[in-house]
Amino acid sequence: MAASPITDPFVLHACELLACLGPCRAVRMFGGYGLSVDGMNLGLVAWDTLYLKACAETEATWQAAGCQPFVYEARGKPMRLNYYTPPAEALESPALMAPWARLALRAALAARKPARRLARKVAHAPAKKRPAKG
Repeated sequence: MAASPITDPFVLHACELLACLGPCRAVRMFGGYGLSVDGMNLGLVAWDTLYLKACAETEATWQAAGCQPFVYEARGKPMRLNYYTPPAEALESPALMAPWARLALRAALAARKPARRLARKVAHAPAKKRPAKG
């Protein structure tokens, strides 16, 4: 069964804003939407708010701009994910969003690196010899 097309105007606008990185794809998830470009998760839309991916390297930039972290409640406790709202003015045009979209891409790329290194290590590791039965 094919996924139904996205019709939410804010989600479509968010994809348009992130298109500076390539075609943006929105997928329904957990009552909101996940946003990706080239298979990399860059953002999400929850409660009619756009959040973009951050990492340890970029978090200070988001905070310095007054951006708000993505926080939700689970089992009665606030939980935080590494996503931040972009500055309000960035929602006005793709040109104003471009530097924030690139920050989100940087975080998405950083998130991929450890998995690739680990996979490469496993693929190139010498096979362990089993002890001979004796």
